[in-house]
Amino acid sequence: MLRALTLAVALGLGALPVQAAERVRVAATPGPHAQILEAVKPIAAKHGIDLQVLEFSDYVVPNEALSAGEIEANSFQNQPYLDNQKTDRRYKIESVAQTVNFPLGLYSKRHKSWDAVPDGATIAIQNDPTNGGRSLLLLQDKGVITLKEGVGFKPSVADIVKNPKKLRFVEVDAAQTPRSLDDVDAAAVNTNYARPAGLKPSDAILREDPKGPYVNVLAVRSADKDKPWVKALVESYRSPEVKAFVEKTFEGSVLPSW
Repeated sequence: MLRALTLAVALGLGALPVQAAERVRVAATPGPHAQILEAVKPIAAKHGIDLQVLEFSDYVVPNEALSAGEIEANSFQNQPYLDNQKTDRRYKIESVAQTVNFPLGLYSKRHKSWDAVPDGATIAIQNDPTNGGRSLLLLQDKGVITLKEGVGFKPSVADIVKNPKKLRFVEVDAAQTPRSLDDVDAAAVNTNYARPAGLKPSDAILREDPKGPYVNVLAVRSADKDKPWVKALVESYRSPEVKAFVEKTFEGSVLPSW
């Protein structure tokens, strides 16, 4: 009787449907963001998440896709950029965790150091307010230019009040800044675009200190932020395994925030 009961229970359990992993589509820009998410996949699978990484080559589409419900999350932007997008486009998107920091660098194919950059040189910066402003703040931090007081984290070229070297600024899409190096004296390039272009952080003639609000974030729709899968995704991303992957793979050019 006991054997029959045990067999019946076992067969009954075996007949139960296996719960499918929850699909979570996450947008990322190519390079480190996407690479890190690939490292998150096996950790997320243990939490019941089928993580699908979708790569987008610009900074606009990932938030549009998230807002439209075409994906569940994205991992490519810092908080000032997200705040600016929410103000401009009325997105109902929230950051749920800090992820990694990419120190910004100024690179040049023409000059080996900043001291070699001549007066009147042309400098390419990003054409979006957050990243372009970040580049201008880098130049101010290094004593190259002076900006108006109170400009916050999104200054523009119009906010430059002192420019002793009479630098000329060209604004281009962030993803195109590495390509612009053939045409300008120097360009400010975000690390996630620098690495795929073969630019090493040690090559930068000026480099941002890893400080301030520019840590990247994992973002979801506001309506989803308290759902269990969000907590599981955050724990998977900020796991010891992923931290070790970031430190080994990027050797200081990408810094974990946890």
